[in-house]
Amino acid sequence: MSSNLKIEETIANDTPSGVQERVTIPVTGMTCAACQSFLERTLADQAGVQAATVNLMLHNATVTFDPQSTSTAALVETIRHTGYGAEMPTEHRSVLLEQEEHDNDQLRETKQLGLKATVSLIAGLFAMLLSMPLMSASEAGGMERVNDPLMRWNMRVLDPALRRVLPWMYELNADVIRWILLATAAFVAVWAGRRFYTKAWSALLHKTADMNTLVALGTGAAFLYSTASTVAPGYFLSHGIAPDVYFEAGILIIGLVLIGNTLESRAKGQTVDALRRLVQLQPKTASILRDDVEYQLPLESIQDGDVVLVRPGERIATDGEVIYGKSTVDESMLTGESLPVEKIARDRVIGGTLNQRGSLQYRARSLGAGSTLAQIVNLLRDAQGSRAPIQRVADRVSAIFVPTVLGLAIVTFGAWRVFAPNFGVMQAFAAAVTVLVIACPCAMGLAVPTAVMVATGRGAALGVLIKGGEALQRLEKIDTVVLDKTGTITVGRPQVTDILLTTSGDEDTALTMSEREDHLIRVAAALERASEHPLATAVVDYAHERGLNLPEANEFESLTGLGVVGIVEGQATLIGNRSLMEKYDVAANSLQGAAERIAEDGKTALWVAIDGRLRGIVAVADMIKPGSVEAIRKMHAEGLRVVMLSGDSERTANAIASRVGIDEVIAGMLPAGKVDAIKRLQIAKRVVAMVGDGVNDAPALAQADVGLTMASGADIAMEAGDVTLMRSDLAGVSTAFALSRGTMRVMRQNLFWAFVYNVVGIPLAAGALYPSFGLLLSPIIASAAMALSSFSVVTNSLRLRRLKIG
Repeated sequence: MSSNLKIEETIANDTPSGVQERVTIPVTGMTCAACQSFLERTLADQAGVQAATVNLMLHNATVTFDPQSTSTAALVETIRHTGYGAEMPTEHRSVLLEQEEHDNDQLRETKQLGLKATVSLIAGLFAMLLSMPLMSASEAGGMERVNDPLMRWNMRVLDPALRRVLPWMYELNADVIRWILLATAAFVAVWAGRRFYTKAWSALLHKTADMNTLVALGTGAAFLYSTASTVAPGYFLSHGIAPDVYFEAGILIIGLVLIGNTLESRAKGQTVDALRRLVQLQPKTASILRDDVEYQLPLESIQDGDVVLVRPGERIATDGEVIYGKSTVDESMLTGESLPVEKIARDRVIGGTLNQRGSLQYRARSLGAGSTLAQIVNLLRDAQGSRAPIQRVADRVSAIFVPTVLGLAIVTFGAWRVFAPNFGVMQAFAAAVTVLVIACPCAMGLAVPTAVMVATGRGAALGVLIKGGEALQRLEKIDTVVLDKTGTITVGRPQVTDILLTTSGDEDTALTMSEREDHLIRVAAALERASEHPLATAVVDYAHERGLNLPEANEFESLTGLGVVGIVEGQATLIGNRSLMEKYDVAANSLQGAAERIAEDGKTALWVAIDGRLRGIVAVADMIKPGSVEAIRKMHAEGLRVVMLSGDSERTANAIASRVGIDEVIAGMLPAGKVDAIKRLQIAKRVVAMVGDGVNDAPALAQADVGLTMASGADIAMEAGDVTLMRSDLAGVSTAFALSRGTMRVMRQNLFWAFVYNVVGIPLAAGALYPSFGLLLSPIIASAAMALSSFSVVTNSLRLRRLKIG
């Protein structure tokens, strides 16, 4: 059993103590949605508990509580008291190690279930063959017996064949056969079926019922009746009832249900395949250089600031910054980016990625829980443990499902006795047992969580981290996507693209055109160096690229909405927009036409005046990301309206929008204005997703129905978003929408088939169609159908791993 997970956070809240804690407790022993629902209700009813969520797939319970009213230890004890296993969470344990232990537990459980299922089925087939002489004798005696279609087939087809192949079996004493069958059934019930009986008993003690109750009642009734026939056959004969035994039915039901559990466990293991593959990315050891000596150390021994050596073909152990070497790194498992990324000094590397051809030395940063890989795994686990709102339908049905089925079984027994007394008590008994074993609440409980788990895992593999089922469901309803321009559609790093000079003045006649450009850039960069504006950075970087030495600027002043002014080498210098020139009465008409053409190309014109005379324009543009046009085309293909928010002038914003295919432009936006723009769209009945990457986007991301953030953006923006795009381009946006729509389609299919299975199966098992069509089910066939129902739901969810996207 895994002892995973830990106290996650302590946050201020409006509880009586003003503080609440959240803890995730590992739970064992849950087998179906009824277990999950019961445990969730029990925890939620405890004093001081604010919220409780139980995850059947990850086998844990997440509880938010007031520490003044209850404690983690008390919650663990509460879970144990219900009959399920629970352990105190372990603090300071790596989330990667926790996930690894969970995977090992899952694999071990699947193997144990598979072994017990195989042995039970073999024992069941043996029991069925050995029962044939008993059935044959009863058939010849003309006594009351069950109208079981499987039994009729056995008598018509199997019995004659066995008489020819194994004639000695029909010469065995009937009592000896019954006792052999009793011993076989007892072994299977105790060894393989014990889990059903112990859990059913535990549920009974807590005045509840679950899937185990149904299986235990069905097989237990068959076992007890058959035991009575074995111990006192004369009593049955004296009442005209054949002393048939149904040990083979009980054994085969246990075997088939275990087969279903095995397939379900294996399929559930595949739903967390993405998590498993992420955990396996991290190497166990790393080469550390200390005092020029290389040590091979386990990951836990690496300290912040250690120099790590990575050779070609090795995985990078931790996050860090390259200090020496050059190589390419495959980051596809974390970002979805298929092309290797070049790494040189000062570049950031991510733990778990694969170094390719060159060698690197890097300084370790962000160790343990703070590493990118650990954060992704943690986020993915939280997402897979969350619920989609559509799950509430299944939860409501699951809560009353088992008691309802128990009632239906009793009604079935009574109906057969009242309306078909000629069929005898055994037929009524068999129909009631069939109702018990065909009903399956598990399929409903698994319909939504398995789809969420597979979809979030698939998203992670594609570089799209979706923070839970609710975000997945809301994504499906989105009809408008709002894109922030800078850093989202464009690269976010403006560059100088053109330099336009005015007609030469007398003082410039001795200079060449290139020398005049250098002079303009040198003066402009000297003044812009004091500014933090991205456009100023572009001018300064360009001056450095041209190898210019920048003089000191004095009396610098930034004029909001206009530009900057100051003194450079004794000359009054202005850099900004056309309004700045007008403010200082600088004649600017000579370059007005050029400025308009620049704006039409989506560039920003920086007017430069020296000593009261216009000297030229520096054109700056933020380059469009290579994948933006294709990504927006895919959004249109998904039926989405695409809106761009920009702080640029309307003309510049429109120019960029027309090049990438934007439907609507909202220009001149300040950060507060972005929130208002989102609200206006929502008031107009649009369901809005916001895509951004900067700190100033966080309020708009929170206001939108779904916020999507770029992983390269600030942390606060990632926190505000519901979806994190691990690549710094828009390709992940259409991926998120396609994944959401595919997932919701699978969820609805799962719920539909889970409901239909029970709606059709239970009446059929009760014999409702027998009067009209002569249809009856054998308990063995019903148990096989029950086993396949859960498996089919999980298998349908697994199709999301192959969902065609893009």
